[in-house]
Amino acid sequence: MSNFSRSIPCASARVITLVSLFSAAASAVAAPVDASMAPIVVTAARIEQSQSDALPHTTVISRDTIRNSQATDLASLLQQQAGLQITQGGGTGQFLSVFLRGASPGQTLILIDGVPVRRAGFSSAPALEHLMPEQIDHIEIVRGNVSAIYGSGAIGGVIQIFTRRGDRQPVVGASVEAGSRGTYKVAGDVTGQSDGTRYAVSASHFRTDGFSVSNRNQFPLENPDKDGYDNTSVSVAVSREWAKGHEAGVRLYANEGNVNYDGGGFGAPTDINKGRSKQQSLAVFSRDRLSSDWMSNVTLSQTKTSNHDVAISEFGYDSLYESTANLLQWTNEFTLSSTWSLTAGADLGHEKAMVRSDDGFSVTTNAPSRSSSSVYAGATGKFDAHQVQVNVRHDHVDGAGAKTTGYLGYGYALTPEFKLVASASTAFNAPTLAQVFDPVNGNTSLKPETSRSVEVGAQYAAGKSLLRATLFKTRTRDQFGIDPDNCFSGAFPFGCPTFNIAQASNQGLELSAGGPLSNVDLQASLTLQEPVNDATSQILPRRARTLASVSAAQTFGALRLGADLQYSARRNDGAKPLASYLLANLNARYTLSKSLSLFARIDNLLDRDYQTVYGYNQPPRGVFAGLRWQQ
Repeated sequence: MSNFSRSIPCASARVITLVSLFSAAASAVAAPVDASMAPIVVTAARIEQSQSDALPHTTVISRDTIRNSQATDLASLLQQQAGLQITQGGGTGQFLSVFLRGASPGQTLILIDGVPVRRAGFSSAPALEHLMPEQIDHIEIVRGNVSAIYGSGAIGGVIQIFTRRGDRQPVVGASVEAGSRGTYKVAGDVTGQSDGTRYAVSASHFRTDGFSVSNRNQFPLENPDKDGYDNTSVSVAVSREWAKGHEAGVRLYANEGNVNYDGGGFGAPTDINKGRSKQQSLAVFSRDRLSSDWMSNVTLSQTKTSNHDVAISEFGYDSLYESTANLLQWTNEFTLSSTWSLTAGADLGHEKAMVRSDDGFSVTTNAPSRSSSSVYAGATGKFDAHQVQVNVRHDHVDGAGAKTTGYLGYGYALTPEFKLVASASTAFNAPTLAQVFDPVNGNTSLKPETSRSVEVGAQYAAGKSLLRATLFKTRTRDQFGIDPDNCFSGAFPFGCPTFNIAQASNQGLELSAGGPLSNVDLQASLTLQEPVNDATSQILPRRARTLASVSAAQTFGALRLGADLQYSARRNDGAKPLASYLLANLNARYTLSKSLSLFARIDNLLDRDYQTVYGYNQPPRGVFAGLRWQQ
């Protein structure tokens, strides 16, 4: 019997309780409602389709959910999603990693309005810790290998963030919030549509004094001062329908985050570490209906990222990673019939980086660049009770070679509400420029990671209520890792490059459910998984075998009350154990008038002491309140 099979009957009493709550949430699908109320998604197949029609396991975080959650940052929004785990070296603004289906952070592709974003430096995962909810309209999460649709990086899946756009009469809004640890946030927005022109502008500023993120028992030599953070973010979207079926526009998203952090146990009480991250994505696009059956989308984008870290200490350093990615995307959707659609497109990209490192003894610099190209096609459709999705994509990345990936999905409708699904897919992940060309830590022989995945599942959908259960199995080869024999030793006495040394696999069960039950809005997720290093049979670092969450909200006239529970089983961070934890959070909103509302929340209600990264504390209990005005 596999470790995964043995782990299921060993679930703790906490998990059993959460499973019971999950079952209660799942019962919300018992009463069918108007199917036209189901969310529309685009990420699962690059076409607009009902969420219940998506063959990959897809969930949506709506604008209403974002507003009602009062989430401080993106991490707070994502951590209740099935199959998704967040780790962070402290509080808001500290380095954050996302594990989707147990995949490494760089193996999950992040898109903002269809444009890939990645962190400058060795991690291909973007700086998600600096993305603020005020600029987000909604989020779509697609799980599993979907490189055949989106290319490099989509081994664990895709998280697509859609910024706000105008789609109704002009609305002006503003909010202020303050609370524990000297935290405050101010935000404002203007959205609207008039005479064929859509516009949306939003801006926010966040600041917190923070707390000492390093654990004094585990890292006794680190500076015990508070590790604060501030963030300024803005998004702008303007478009115009200049002729019927033809729309052109521009989108801008930018943020800057400044953070104080600790040195991972190797510092001294007087050390000061500061980091500054900047991210800017500018895109111009044209969406054109060239015929009744052909929709064409062309997007030209430039994404700039910068990470600057300075350590003021006896052995200080000054490192800077900057990158610029230019990307031309052409996507086409052809309507073949009322039930079949064809997609086809091509991408051309070029990225360049500037890497500078000053360790106090010498300064090293490098400015690598590379180009990439891809072509892809897909078909999605239904006949009788059958549903099919087929995608194929060919990518070429300079220095990493060429890869062809595929996706084959199938669904069978037993009833109008109940459907069985299955899929098989392949994926790959190209190394970053820094991993290949860094003057000290680069490895020009590094190959892309490759992956294969299969899954089967069942879905029950009735209007706003949706229940999905998915069994999956994924294996990744040539995984990036560090070789201890060549890390500041052997052939690399002054560096620690990345090698293709690991093979990993994960198998598991994902459950997600959501919908109205009587007057209560319920959401629940449960993940049972076995993410292992195939060479050692050990659970991969920082991954939990069991993840669960339940949230409930109800409106009483002008008052809306909400609560959620989040559970993570124990994990290992290298040789260090991380204990399991159960968190509780509360939120409330009271409508004073049509244009004014009060809101408040309590994070970590039970004041749990827990960690997601060894040596780094997570935020203690926090109380926050604010005021929202909208006209």
